[in-house]
Amino acid sequence: MAALVTLRNVKKSYVRGKQKVEVLHGVDLEVEAGEFTALMGPSGSGKTTMLNLMAGLDQPTSGEVIVGTDRIDKLSRSALTDWRARNIGFIFQFYNLLPVLTAEANVEVPLLLTTLSRSQRRQRVQTALQLVGLADRAKHKPNELSGGQQQRVAIARAIVSDPTLLVCDEPTGDLDRENAEEIMNLLKALNRSQGKTIVMVTHDPRAAEYATRELHLDKGRLSREEVRHVA
Repeated sequence: MAALVTLRNVKKSYVRGKQKVEVLHGVDLEVEAGEFTALMGPSGSGKTTMLNLMAGLDQPTSGEVIVGTDRIDKLSRSALTDWRARNIGFIFQFYNLLPVLTAEANVEVPLLLTTLSRSQRRQRVQTALQLVGLADRAKHKPNELSGGQQQRVAIARAIVSDPTLLVCDEPTGDLDRENAEEIMNLLKALNRSQGKTIVMVTHDPRAAEYATRELHLDKGRLSREEVRHVA
């Protein structure tokens, strides 16, 4: 299967005060279309930085970042914003739902920047909520939902625009074990049944077990890889 995400000799550094901090040291990586990849490693190893580079939220100091056929490290800021809206679905540890909006209105937010008609947006929202098992909670606001249900709304919002790539940053980090397992089973289903390519940063080994591939980072370098066939 062809690579969907390619990192070639990617380096990333930041300047803090007078100090230059090297985060990634010439990383080479390919993520195939349809893969579910977990990124693991200690704090400060570069996991979230790598995720942000793949999602176009940050740009490398040097090297190439290619998603699909797009060399995103060469895009302007405005072009990158448009590219993210078309290609990336974001799932974070904290759900980032707008408290004054219903579940369906929160899910619709990414579609408001598109040319879809109101009826087309409504259909997509209904489909996304059905996929995450929350069609019956469409009219509920976040404070009327459990933490697990709020994360399901956030996942519906991430998939409503049918993105090329789902990026997840600690998606179970704010959930108890039961809700975490439900969310991971949902991500697994989106990967296997819907063919979604997923890259997930996690500290939780049990969450990582749902992925088909596990990558470990240490001090800005890929240190270990494990490929598994998830039942």
